[in-house]
Amino acid sequence: MPISFSNPDGVFPPGSRYSHAALVEGGGRRVVVSGQVGLTPDGHLDHDGEAQMEQALANLRAILSAHGMGPENVLKVTVFLTDREMVPLWREVRDAFFDGHAPASSLLLVAGLADPRFLVEVEAEAAD
Repeated sequence: MPISFSNPDGVFPPGSRYSHAALVEGGGRRVVVSGQVGLTPDGHLDHDGEAQMEQALANLRAILSAHGMGPENVLKVTVFLTDREMVPLWREVRDAFFDGHAPASSLLLVAGLADPRFLVEVEAEAAD
């Protein structure tokens, strides 16, 4: 399934490494991934924001892999952060995870998540 990313003229360029739009053409599979938090498979939660980001993305990678996909298949990622100070760190961790891939992206600052210990939540949509 051909997927193309764009930053069309007439829209302010992205402020960091993401694309404004992802176009999916043709048939294929699509997976919508629920919000992932920093819980390890055994239920451990690190209190460090970077560790939670990395674990949330590790969880996303595991879900994608279970469906025969990887980060390069992600069309759109949405992240929820509880602290504005974590935005630059999120961008670094995200860029390392996507390794040059720039899916459509939204970032929201929220007062809190389902568990007050959660500092980040990441959801995604992917296709092949």
